[in-house]
Amino acid sequence: MAASRTLGSVVRQMVVAALMVACAAEATQAQEWANKMFSVTSHNFGTVAKGSKTEYRFVFRNMYKEELHVVGVRTSCGCTSPEVTKRDLKTHETAEVVAKFNTRTFLGQHGATLTITFDKPFFAEVQLRVAGNIRGDVTFDPPFVDLGNVDLGKGASRNVRVTHIGTAPWEIKDVRSINPNFEVQLSKPTHGGGQSVYDLGLKLKPETPAGYVKGQLILVTNDPKAAQIPMDVEGRVVAEVTVSPQLLALGAVQPGRSVTKNVVVRANRPFSVTGVTCSDGCLSCPTKETPATVHILPVTFQAGDATGKIERLLKITTDLGEGAVPSVTVQATVEALAEPQASAALAPANGQAATLP
Repeated sequence: MAASRTLGSVVRQMVVAALMVACAAEATQAQEWANKMFSVTSHNFGTVAKGSKTEYRFVFRNMYKEELHVVGVRTSCGCTSPEVTKRDLKTHETAEVVAKFNTRTFLGQHGATLTITFDKPFFAEVQLRVAGNIRGDVTFDPPFVDLGNVDLGKGASRNVRVTHIGTAPWEIKDVRSINPNFEVQLSKPTHGGGQSVYDLGLKLKPETPAGYVKGQLILVTNDPKAAQIPMDVEGRVVAEVTVSPQLLALGAVQPGRSVTKNVVVRANRPFSVTGVTCSDGCLSCPTKETPATVHILPVTFQAGDATGKIERLLKITTDLGEGAVPSVTVQATVEALAEPQASAALAPANGQAATLP
């Protein structure tokens, strides 16, 4: 009898251990569906100036049939403030976790773990990590290059004062950028009172195309501990007539189905939309006869039976004259949705599972 009880106890312990291992494996697999939506989960800001505008955007995409919901995002350190640009995502939609490095009140090396929590289609948490070194001896005034709205063809110029506090010789040896539309002028430094001061001038070339301008200037210094310091540049070049977005991504559409998304057309004076044209008539949009400075156009794409990627050029005609409105590139993927497949690791109590479209 004692041997039988001992054997039964051993069996029960083995069963409990097996269940614990299975649950752990299930929890790990349940996290994987959320992790797969992020292509990048860590970022190093490098060395940045005190008070500078420093942020990074972690992009994630709902690659599943089920709709996605973000409960929220939290941070492990006050050095970084996170926010989510969109909390509800349908299939193929994207959103961003914006990590803002608090360079005004923190100094030195800091890092944070950002935890984003999902509750639909299933519960999961994804951890994103950021780090950087905030220098207290280097400041920008203003904290970044803000171009604002710039009229197309006119260009713009802005000035930033760069100050280094310290008795050791400090020099900016070069200013680099990958944006060919930036021109930079750097004054000779003034030294005195325990600091070095540079006046940096940035010019946006008149030939810069319409759209958002977002980039960085990299200050190359003689400091071996911080040879490169970034400075953010932001702005928008606005044409007399603008279209947003100029790349209309419609995502996946089933054969024979249609999808509608809005295009916004703005001008400096009231105008009417007289029609839209595309090469094969798969795009349609109602006219807007009443003059206005802003028109919201619902553009409808009608998918055919053929599957694959579709790209069409949508031309919007107005009473402003031929070619006044920039064309819109419309992209879609015509594909049949796969049948749902049950997954023991992801299935909740009701037996439904997140499945790839």
